[in-house]
Amino acid sequence: MRIVDYISAAERSRQTINQWVTDQTEGKIKDLLPEGSIDQLTRLVLTNAIYFNAAWASQFDKTTTRDGQFRLLGGSEITVSMMFQMASFKYTDDAGYQAVELPYDGNQLSMLVLLPAAEQFGTFEAGLDGPRLQGIIGALRTSPVNLTMPRFKTESKFDLKAALSDLGMPIAFSESEADFSGMDGQKDLHISGVVHQAFVSVDEAGTEAAAATGVIVGTTSVPTNIKDVTLDHPFIFLIRDNPTGTVLFMGRVMNPGA
Repeated sequence: MRIVDYISAAERSRQTINQWVTDQTEGKIKDLLPEGSIDQLTRLVLTNAIYFNAAWASQFDKTTTRDGQFRLLGGSEITVSMMFQMASFKYTDDAGYQAVELPYDGNQLSMLVLLPAAEQFGTFEAGLDGPRLQGIIGALRTSPVNLTMPRFKTESKFDLKAALSDLGMPIAFSESEADFSGMDGQKDLHISGVVHQAFVSVDEAGTEAAAATGVIVGTTSVPTNIKDVTLDHPFIFLIRDNPTGTVLFMGRVMNPGA
């Protein structure tokens, strides 16, 4: 808990909060609260930050990275840097998608990549709920995989007020109906906004990797039944804590060159 002066120093308070978020995310999330989001009526701001930095358990060799084509939803193509490796990963597929799990160093965390079939991204995404995700994860089996995927960096920022209202908490945002009297004994508090911002960067070494090391496991003979996974059109990714199954980050890559 930190006391600031919203009434006479709203802008300075906003900068203080933003600086805390920047410090907690190693400078990756800046200006979380936009100018004007805090004013004299603000009474409380609750912020949280998560920073993730991990190397792949099996890193990509930079010498194999080549330019390749990535097909956007509209059908046009762009040229991006494509990484490549052949290694043993957990893999599954079914009508309409392929899935491959890339472990991070230590195997406590992993990135699950879901590649819908070409031209089926919208349908797959709309049908991706909790039970289906658990079904995909449960079907993963270790297999040799030829994996081609783009380097990518994605940033997003949006207000969650509408989403949270749709999920069942609209009263919390209502000036007349919100009841936070458990905090101060009064009914004059309501939530004015919820801002979310995320940053994810993926390259040969890992996800948001910096001076990271990892073990590259090679094969001594060419395995059979190799699965080919080429991420050359929009895909979905999740960064998960393996022991608990908790999803730490979830996103989609529509244009890795943007």
